[in-house]
Amino acid sequence: MKMKKHILITGIILLTLALIFVFPDFLSAQPPPPPSKPSQTPIDGGLGILAVAGGAYAIKKLRERKK
Repeated sequence: MKMKKHILITGIILLTLALIFVFPDFLSAQPPPPPSKPSQTPIDGGLGILAVAGGAYAIKKLRERKK
């Protein structure tokens, strides 16, 4: 009898945890805010460095090809 009670309590706990992870929207107090407009991706230092490195590599390969 004690084992059945232990299995029942464990089952209830597991079911509760499963519902918490499967249906988290039901647990929120208010709906999430609407999505905002997508922001433009800034073209800054990282892309510039890659462009300069690519240009330098291309010049190196062109000079090697002439030799």
